Amino acid sequence: MIPLGSDPYAAYARLQAQGRVLRSDDFFGGAWLLSHYDDVALALKDERLSARRTGGWLNDTHECARQELAPFQRIFSRALLFLDAPDHARLRQVLAPAFRPSSWQALSQHISEHVHRVLDALPSHKAFDFMQAIACPIPAGVIVRLLGLQDIQTDDFVSWSNDIAAFIGHPSPDLEVGLKAQRATLALAAAFQSELARRRRDCVSPPPDWISLLLQAQASGQIRCAQEMLAQCVMLLFAGHETTRHLLGNGMHAVLQQPGAWAQLQSQPERLGQALREMLRFDSPVQYTGRRVARTFSMHGQVLQRGDLVIPLIGAANRDPKVYTDPHTLQLDRRQATHLSFGVGMHACIGAALTYLEAQAIWTVLLQRWPLPRLAGQPAPGTNLLYRGWDSLPLCLE
Repeated sequence: MIPLGSDPYAAYARLQAQGRVLRSDDFFGGAWLLSHYDDVALALKDERLSARRTGGWLNDTHECARQELAPFQRIFSRALLFLDAPDHARLRQVLAPAFRPSSWQALSQHISEHVHRVLDALPSHKAFDFMQAIACPIPAGVIVRLLGLQDIQTDDFVSWSNDIAAFIGHPSPDLEVGLKAQRATLALAAAFQSELARRRRDCVSPPPDWISLLLQAQASGQIRCAQEMLAQCVMLLFAGHETTRHLLGNGMHAVLQQPGAWAQLQSQPERLGQALREMLRFDSPVQYTGRRVARTFSMHGQVLQRGDLVIPLIGAANRDPKVYTDPHTLQLDRRQATHLSFGVGMHACIGAALTYLEAQAIWTVLLQRWPLPRLAGQPAPGTNLLYRGWDSLPLCLE
């Protein structure tokens, strides 16, 4: 079992030494684990593996639980993340215009100004929590802005998002965890239903935001039902900030552990994009994903039966010593193989460019404003196996 709330990379190295395709009973009642870069990259693109996996979040011993969680299942099973072709391609085409950098216009400047305001408000010469002050609220606020939501409080949305992440990121969730995620999902769905109803009722010229894009797609038939509409809204709000906040937290922690790294970034700001890619490789915010075997096939001598669960361990692949020299060292100028933190193939993260834009804008301001931050206490690691990050990261400025 990969330990929760601690460094999983030693466990990944042991898995890589044991073989290419390993059986584990720790994930949803049983799964095949892939930990090598080539195998993970292949699995993420392999059409024999299906992204339709939400039905296995509770295993066969939880029949009553699955019935109680049917509303949650009805929404999330229709989200882009959990669909195969042709539905995945149809919805990705709907969402693609929202993720073109040309559509964000002055977003980078808006983020920079927001970061400056946050830094101005921080208490001088006192410790503060980087996660609570910057890494969590700023990406959350960006997603709320891009969606065009007016009546949702960022704190509520983050709390609901945490409950959903706790369920999705648990290797064997129980009913209590599932019901909390369902309540959070339905609360998000209700907020969207209210916003959608208001826009239809007011019949005003829609602003150029993501909700307007989805409404136009529903009117044209590209989005086929109300549940599919809500699924995309909830997914965008939930998934749209998780990776960014953990990239910021994990990256900050990694840089502060490496002597001279902060000064290196300050002296070579043109290399920040490359450094962010290395931060994503070194400590991936998303540690694994899941696939269901759509048709039986063999892989490295193991027979993967139709219906079996496969877990591509992204965090392990990003530390594969056959691909990366000295993989357990943060090298901000590394030029080796592309990390897998955003996936590859048709399910590659649609919001990758947005994550980079946000992180670049935030890091640019931090490097300009802060001479050298340092840890001001013991960070509190998160306990989510899927979304790796920090619950708190106390810093002070020298």
